[in-house]
Amino acid sequence: MAAEEAGGVGRSPACLCVLCGLPAAGKSTLARKVLRTAALHGWRATVVPYDDLIPEHAFQTRAEEHTEWKSHRQAVLQCIEQFFEKPQRLAELPVSCQINSAVWQQCIQALLQPEALDRSQAERAPLLFLLDDNFYYPSMRYEMYQLARKYSLGFCQVYLQCDLESCISRNQSRSEPIPTEVILEMVKRLESPNPQKNSWETNSISLNTTGDLSKCDIQRVMELISSALSNPLSPAEDNTKQKEADRLKCATNVVHQTDQACRRHISEAMKTARENQVAPKHMKSLAAQLNESKATFVHNLRRQLLQEASLAQEEDIDVERVVKRAVDVFDVEKKEILLRIMNENN
Repeated sequence: MAAEEAGGVGRSPACLCVLCGLPAAGKSTLARKVLRTAALHGWRATVVPYDDLIPEHAFQTRAEEHTEWKSHRQAVLQCIEQFFEKPQRLAELPVSCQINSAVWQQCIQALLQPEALDRSQAERAPLLFLLDDNFYYPSMRYEMYQLARKYSLGFCQVYLQCDLESCISRNQSRSEPIPTEVILEMVKRLESPNPQKNSWETNSISLNTTGDLSKCDIQRVMELISSALSNPLSPAEDNTKQKEADRLKCATNVVHQTDQACRRHISEAMKTARENQVAPKHMKSLAAQLNESKATFVHNLRRQLLQEASLAQEEDIDVERVVKRAVDVFDVEKKEILLRIMNENN
């Protein structure tokens, strides 16, 4: 009953559409065009603009480990969830919400009081959330997928592929450009949707936005959203044992790949030492220290992975990225040991 009072939220088909890509790739422009087209379709649609919802100071450090920035992102997710969980309280923000309340109210009003629809039409009209953010890691997008699955919503993704030079140029022409180094850093981090690796990203398309968006581009996006609205996700079953098995399998995979990579780094270090004519006794010490360091490192990595709840779903982790980060850490240790031994040799 509460859902009906809130404009039919509970009985209307709904979709979360993730717009991802580099800053200035054209996400906001695409969102505006989709909003206009959605109105012609008789849909209730709104844009969730992360840059406007999250306080500017939280963007000063966009590192993944930046807890304040992550907490603001979680607040946006929490507000969207409350929209579907407690429609009778749409005018309220969740407790301790850390986003711009005025901007969020605008998002909600666009859904509840669409200008082109009367009340009876609005109650039956599909709901569309266009999520406007960079979403550069799969884990960020996966949170939205989980939300869609929890509430049986449609889910889709549009990746805006734009060359770096165009993004930098567009950004510099803005009234409030972000630092160019932020864009350059994001190029390194950006992982576009990959349905081959992540089955949950199947409902995704890529648009080349280096040039202007065409009518065909907008049509492709609308067809993607229409398909998502017609095919809502099913809630996940409680399969705790399977999750535990997946966690163990994933951790084992990461540890195995990391161990193999570390072995290659050790071989490279030994080769470097031989080329620098390190004495046999020092070579023996180098091998022992490197192998001991690797064994300790791999053991600690496995223990850490098994303790982290983020590995409960195998799809919720990028194995290659975790392995690369782990190996980078070991590489620092390897170089320190090699340098120390070579200094002793001299």
